[in-house]
Amino acid sequence: MKSLGRVAIVTGAGSGVGRASALALLRDGYSVALAGRRAETLEATLTEAGADAGELRERAIAVPADVGSPESVRELFGRTMAAFGRLDVLFNNAGSGSPPVNMEDLTFEQWQSVVNANLTGTFLCTQEAIRIMKAQEPMGGRIINNGSISAYAPRPNSAPYTATKHGVMGLTKSTSLDGRKYNIACSQIDIGNAATDMTAAMERGIIQPTGDTRPEPRFDVAHVAETVVYIANLPLDTNVQFMTIMATKMPFIGRG
Repeated sequence: MKSLGRVAIVTGAGSGVGRASALALLRDGYSVALAGRRAETLEATLTEAGADAGELRERAIAVPADVGSPESVRELFGRTMAAFGRLDVLFNNAGSGSPPVNMEDLTFEQWQSVVNANLTGTFLCTQEAIRIMKAQEPMGGRIINNGSISAYAPRPNSAPYTATKHGVMGLTKSTSLDGRKYNIACSQIDIGNAATDMTAAMERGIIQPTGDTRPEPRFDVAHVAETVVYIANLPLDTNVQFMTIMATKMPFIGRG
């Protein structure tokens, strides 16, 4: 099923999963607001569209935004509405991690930075999306949250990331429940080792629960983008509540 001219916002669209997903939605016919901290990386996402860039740009806007800032989030959604007039899909993808150090050595600033990006940002964007989706005609829409394997099982030295991703799971459930009356569906996609710049170190080796360092397999990020489009295009009476997509041989089942 094609998008039929629907509108999406993708946060963290300047790289990795966000970039791949924004391009996949554009190629499927969506009008897309690409949000991210840096304008140059958002432009690089559009440049990656290659020969299609001219046509795709007619259905795309790049909006530099800090999802942890209420003012910035309001501007993102306001610019989206000014450009496209409605919102059908929000992909809450923006996020960050902290240095892989012992929990007791983390600074408050490092903790707060991850909380702002991963959890507060998801909440603020969800709030704005609900306000739009419940007021538009036809009423409703879909919110997709980027959870993580870490929403279920932590890696060593990842307390801020793990805590916020567990929080995203709770927010996904609350959004699914509270959005029902507005015909808003909420899904969570939990990604394990997609091949992006963020996971490049996995091929060299990362610390395991046993304390040793081992390389881990990754998989093509394009498969994540395909999954996002699949979920986005489901009718609103159907939902994928939680989906895990991962490298088959990564150490998740049995982690620790």
